[in-house]
Amino acid sequence: MSPFVTSEMAKEYEHKGVVLIPGLFSNHVELLRRGVERNMSSPGPYAAENLKKGEKGRFFDDYCNWSRIPEFKEVVQGTEISVAAADLMSSNSVQLFHDHVLVKEPGTSKETPWHSDGPYYFVKGKQTVSFWVPLDPVQEASLRMVAGSHKWNKQVLPTRWLSEESFYPNPEDYIPVPDPDNEGMEVLEYRMEPGDAVAFHYEILHGARGNTSENRRRAFSLRLLGDDARYVERPGRTSPPFPDHGMNEGEKLRSDWFPILYRRS
Repeated sequence: MSPFVTSEMAKEYEHKGVVLIPGLFSNHVELLRRGVERNMSSPGPYAAENLKKGEKGRFFDDYCNWSRIPEFKEVVQGTEISVAAADLMSSNSVQLFHDHVLVKEPGTSKETPWHSDGPYYFVKGKQTVSFWVPLDPVQEASLRMVAGSHKWNKQVLPTRWLSEESFYPNPEDYIPVPDPDNEGMEVLEYRMEPGDAVAFHYEILHGARGNTSENRRRAFSLRLLGDDARYVERPGRTSPPFPDHGMNEGEKLRSDWFPILYRRS
């Protein structure tokens, strides 16, 4: 068992799809800060700037860089993180899906729109977890999550963050993006210190406030998979796209691209 995850926390994760794990990445904060600076100075092919013309500040994100940024690779391979993930997912194995960096510079009023990650991904399974880790103290610019939304019977419509258009050509197969604040949903939000982690299921509806403070809001996310995760076909280009992967419906993700980080003995 992980020293960071109690049985009560694992039950909360199963029930609400979200749990706060204080200090899970606390030994990696400086390493991740260096990695984020390396990433921002040398963006990968999926890097994006997420502001419309005239919007103030900067909202940078990039993903799938662990294999080329040594700081990320070192953190990803940390056993204590994978053991915590295994406990939360009730899984005997933990497989890497991808890393994700999100930076909101001071004075960025842009909110991260409400969305769930699962519909964008080409994986399907109940045993999934993302860790969202701030590298700066977070009070007003925190992640916001709708408790229990991982158990909804339909997925939330995936949309493009800037154009707000449907990501796929079949929007009727999804529920429209809700407005949790006006629909009386239970929204969870935490004040966090660098190295704390919010763990959440891939199907959780979440968003984030803008960063109107005078401080940066750098965040590192790590997406992990458990025993039951399988490749699933989507009706269009996924995000991340991972082109030419060669996998077939129902297969486990290929371990040369998505390495197994941990197995229980």
